[in-house]
Amino acid sequence: AVIRAYWSGYTERCGYCIQKCMNLFGQGAQPIACVAKFFFGLNAIDLLRKKRHASKSKEGLRKAIAAMKDAAANSEWNFMNKLRLLEAEQKSITQNHWLAIDLYDASIQSAKKSGFIHEQGLACEKAGFYFKNKAGNNEKALEYFKQARACYDEWGSSMKVGLIKKEIDSLDVSGS
Repeated sequence: AVIRAYWSGYTERCGYCIQKCMNLFGQGAQPIACVAKFFFGLNAIDLLRKKRHASKSKEGLRKAIAAMKDAAANSEWNFMNKLRLLEAEQKSITQNHWLAIDLYDASIQSAKKSGFIHEQGLACEKAGFYFKNKAGNNEKALEYFKQARACYDEWGSSMKVGLIKKEIDSLDVSGS
């Protein structure tokens, strides 16, 4: 339910499901708890962008990043891309432009190396939104959105392919 709610864009539902998941699996280091913490961090970023629950969301993001650091120390191939994506999103909010870009790219490469095509697509999508909304660079946004669309297509998610296609179509890029 957590993952479906997040991928579908239901921030409030995702937060509710994450709390339920954390109550069931605790704060341990089991893979399912680590994945829940990753989505908890992504959800916290979304809430910060919507200016909801700012102090709670900042603390949630901090805890999620700490959990991903621990998880990546034990299983780099499984969690490094998640850590880098959370860090990139954090830097994008704090206006640390160059570091955010480096971290998005590191997340994309790590997900690709690990064979997590859906998480590669997610990192590309988030980088695309960063370039579109924060950096004001539609050409770079288009590059990342096209990569995200290819990843989601390979993953088999027609819903995500459709959403990314809408983003691509909304970009004002001459000659594309």
